[in-house]
Amino acid sequence: MINIVEETQGCTGPSLAERMRLAFSETGELSASADFEYRPQQQRMAELVGHALETSSPLVVEAATGVGKSLAYLLPSVRFALENKRKAIVCTHTINLQEQLINKDILIVKKIVGDFRAELLKGRSNYVCPNRLARAWKEEGGDLFTSSENAELQLLAEWAGRTRDGTLSDLDFSPSSKVWSLVCSEPHACTPRRCPPGSGCFYQDARRRIAEADVLILNHTLFFTLLASSEELAADDVNFLFPRDFVILDEAHTIENVAAKQLGLHVSESNIKFDLGRLFNPKTRKGFFVHHGNREGVREVEQCIEAVEMFFRAAEARCRFPGSYSREYRVREPGLVEDTVSIVLQRVARAALKSGDEAKHENTRLEFHDLAKRLTTLRATVAAFLDQSEEGHVYWAEKSGGEHRNFSFHSAPIDVSGKLEEIFFQGNKACVFTSATLGVGEDQALSYFRRRVGARNARAACIESPFNFKKQMRLYLMKKMPEPAAREYHAELKRWIAHFLDRSRGRAFVLFTSYSLMTQMADQLEEHCDEQGWRLLVQGRGLPRHQMLQEFREDIHSVLFGTDSFWTGVDVPGESLSNVIITRLPFAVPDHPLTASRLEHIEEQGLNPFTEYSVPEAILKLRQGVGRLIRSAKDKGICAILDNRILTKPYGRAFLNALPDCPTEIVE
Repeated sequence: MINIVEETQGCTGPSLAERMRLAFSETGELSASADFEYRPQQQRMAELVGHALETSSPLVVEAATGVGKSLAYLLPSVRFALENKRKAIVCTHTINLQEQLINKDILIVKKIVGDFRAELLKGRSNYVCPNRLARAWKEEGGDLFTSSENAELQLLAEWAGRTRDGTLSDLDFSPSSKVWSLVCSEPHACTPRRCPPGSGCFYQDARRRIAEADVLILNHTLFFTLLASSEELAADDVNFLFPRDFVILDEAHTIENVAAKQLGLHVSESNIKFDLGRLFNPKTRKGFFVHHGNREGVREVEQCIEAVEMFFRAAEARCRFPGSYSREYRVREPGLVEDTVSIVLQRVARAALKSGDEAKHENTRLEFHDLAKRLTTLRATVAAFLDQSEEGHVYWAEKSGGEHRNFSFHSAPIDVSGKLEEIFFQGNKACVFTSATLGVGEDQALSYFRRRVGARNARAACIESPFNFKKQMRLYLMKKMPEPAAREYHAELKRWIAHFLDRSRGRAFVLFTSYSLMTQMADQLEEHCDEQGWRLLVQGRGLPRHQMLQEFREDIHSVLFGTDSFWTGVDVPGESLSNVIITRLPFAVPDHPLTASRLEHIEEQGLNPFTEYSVPEAILKLRQGVGRLIRSAKDKGICAILDNRILTKPYGRAFLNALPDCPTEIVE
């Protein structure tokens, strides 16, 4: 074990790292719990985290499945926060992990250290605003809502009277985006002054609890959103979001892409039309302008909607999408089309400001002014995209939605390492980046991941899983699988998927890199599954992701076909998942503009983009996919990789080196 115990200046007692070593020992504080199982790997991670916090230094640590990393970072974080009156910020990527932390792991820590305050923070728009809901309810049947929307308002009003947290996740139905946008918390209507203690405001109550909290749990996206909104107002002693806070980033393998998205530009035709529709909707003839008798505003919105449609159709015509299934088109030069929307958007914004200034009630004035601000921001975003004003960004247009009816503009920084280094790894700030998969089979320095996120000078550690993969898992590799372009590929793929499903009697994830190939295989294998009595769950066929997983867990012999989102962040311990079938090595599609620009950036530095980026990224994703199989010490199962490149290509050895050490059978 690495010796990590170092005395801190001025500290007379044992260091936090030493205390964590004792707490996680066979006879330590945690051993009193009936569920505790001594794991030296968990003990080591807790020591590393304790040392990082005490020395205000960054740590990057891969903690494989089974280590128990949540408790390994929570206990030292809570101890450190309470003893030093500092706030611990814990960021995750998935809702599942947030719920596990707040409903399970935090409760275990409280039994050890005593009571403390832990809060789960959601984005503002997740909270209902009682004041806005009451105003919308008063205007029922007027010029704002249709009859079906009035029915939703009634359901929301009934729910608001009984909900405990006032957030969307507590709702048992999905309100329309328009109705929710008019009743959710917004900065203009929901402020500490307007919503004092006792007012029943869910969001402000949550903010007040957060101010007093010792531990704050939120997702990565919200963290970057709050970071951007607080940068200009941050006090000198703020490390990230609060005075003297420190941050733990779990599921850190997602940070590069989350940061790129949050630091870029995004504007869509549907976004603009949605906000315009709140002022006036030509289909329903309802909206704020109608409600307040602003006929000029109605005309401005009608002209603006027409201009927006013409603008995006002109932009779409300039984008030469490579094929009928292509969704993205890279825009390499400024001035894709003439900016014909800025002036009309500004006219509508001025009309909204005028209506707000003339309003008799402050609430109405604020609603109009907020919409004016939104339209001005959208106008500025369109202009920034057309001008390509951000250096080091890649710009692209995208088609999405049913029949690709929504057209949108996007940009993202090509390399976020410099910005992330500035945020996390400068200025003696305590932060911990952790995940079950950060390494790509290289040495334990986690060099690839640290380069991508600007953590070159951070301490790194790899902690292996306590699971016995030699007894719990068996790997099958296909040596003679034909290439996807070969005529016999689809027939062979179907045959081998069916073969391995038969071996595990269903109970399997089949993971694809192509949505179209997944649906084709699902169609061809549905009859086989029916004959065996296995329910076939296919991503994109009606059920949302969380419901698919729930039904997969409950139906022991079911089979799930999934693409991208099922490779990561899915936890199905037990018999239900006894087989993971990987249809192809998960190389990122190089024609996505962000991926292509990253490859170009690497090539410009004189490096090989395939070996420096494509292979490591695919290894990380493969490790995530294979990692779905063994989730507890009792799990047993098989994994089949139906891609012969892992055996026939020079880079295949890197993939194999990154997989668990388990019995492997090569199928000829």
